[in-house]
Amino acid sequence: MKVEVEVISKEIITPSSPTPAHFRHYQLSSFDQLAPPVYNPLVLFYEFNDKTVPNITEISSHLKKSLAEVLTVFYPLAGRIKHDDWLVDCNDEGIPYLEAHVNCKLSDFLKNPIPDQLSKFMPFELDDHIGKELVLGVQLSIFECGGFAIGQCISHRLADGSSYFMFSKTWAAIAHGESNIEHPDFLSATRFPLKDVMAYDPSTEISRNKVTKRFLFSASMIEALRAKYGESAVGIEENQKRPSRVDALTAFIWSRYMANTNKITGPHDEKLYRIAHAVNLRPRFDPPLPQHSFGNIYRGATSGPLLSTGDACSAYGRAMREVREEINKIDNDCVKGLQQGAEQSGLPFNENTGRLTELELVTLGFSSYCRFPVYDNDFGWGRPAWVFSTPLTFKNVATFMDTKEGDGIEVYISLEEQLMAKFETDAEFLAPMCLQVGAEEPFGC
Repeated sequence: MKVEVEVISKEIITPSSPTPAHFRHYQLSSFDQLAPPVYNPLVLFYEFNDKTVPNITEISSHLKKSLAEVLTVFYPLAGRIKHDDWLVDCNDEGIPYLEAHVNCKLSDFLKNPIPDQLSKFMPFELDDHIGKELVLGVQLSIFECGGFAIGQCISHRLADGSSYFMFSKTWAAIAHGESNIEHPDFLSATRFPLKDVMAYDPSTEISRNKVTKRFLFSASMIEALRAKYGESAVGIEENQKRPSRVDALTAFIWSRYMANTNKITGPHDEKLYRIAHAVNLRPRFDPPLPQHSFGNIYRGATSGPLLSTGDACSAYGRAMREVREEINKIDNDCVKGLQQGAEQSGLPFNENTGRLTELELVTLGFSSYCRFPVYDNDFGWGRPAWVFSTPLTFKNVATFMDTKEGDGIEVYISLEEQLMAKFETDAEFLAPMCLQVGAEEPFGC
């Protein structure tokens, strides 16, 4: 089904109260400097089932009023980025708020949502603000049945995943009438002052020459993978912990990624492979930073380059051991070093490093949003039927999100088109999936 989303109105929402003069300039941090110049997307879909459908004018008015209030709390989001000075001018110019009409029912759309179509629910392209100043945008999309979607884009220059989930949750709490609102901590720049470093180069990873697909793994399938990779890790490391849900899915996807890239280039064309995992730094301070600390407060944990030869399971064991070691190194002493200007890439080197100039280095990045309370965003009409968030502008990335019930995991994989075609016909990749896109019971509307 081809989904058409037509924008019918656009306006600017400004904070309900002016930002005090002493908050006029929000300084970015050294981690913000290294963040990719794209938007973090979040789309929440709401259905009504047998409930009385509110008037769409009432829904929009309610959202705009609460949005103006939350922009007072998250005042940098209503400002403009000044790239040359690495700061946000908190001038209260406001954010674009769009309303749009969708040419189908929500229940029909959710039977088989296509990730690459979800950009239609965004107020602008996710990589469209390179060199621009807007920090946030919102789009309300109305389905024919009265269900609706709230699409939000927050600049990665200011916010990591934890930060934009925090914003959305706070906005929903204000809209729901909650009075005990937790205010964000805007002290990232004091913890990680600006450095004389090169900014992120988007040409290395941001690409439109890729497709994103969604795969759904049930709880029983994830448990089977945990057992499989737990057994394969025996003997690799003493006192090996049982793989987590994310570990097991990482192992499975990474092993099939290696196999399918070799099918394209041939088994005799050696590559160097690397796994990268994003790590939230907030709990790694001593004492831990508050979870409402705003900014890009994360670091990459990366395995050393691994040759493509050998057994995939044993290669995974080694790679995951290296990633875990890197994650374990990110303790309070490491964080203090980063604050003092230590190297921030998180890239360890091993005996293969000297061959980087002669072999292709391929990285598959993983990011997990599991355990984030994304389904707690109740704006006054109940929990969302479905939540979508994935870095659509990147290739060679797998993103994990809990299902609404919390027992399964949705995996979004972004790959170049040729490689994705291999994945979609890979019997070993498809066989374990108890439930795949389009097979689940449809959502109501």
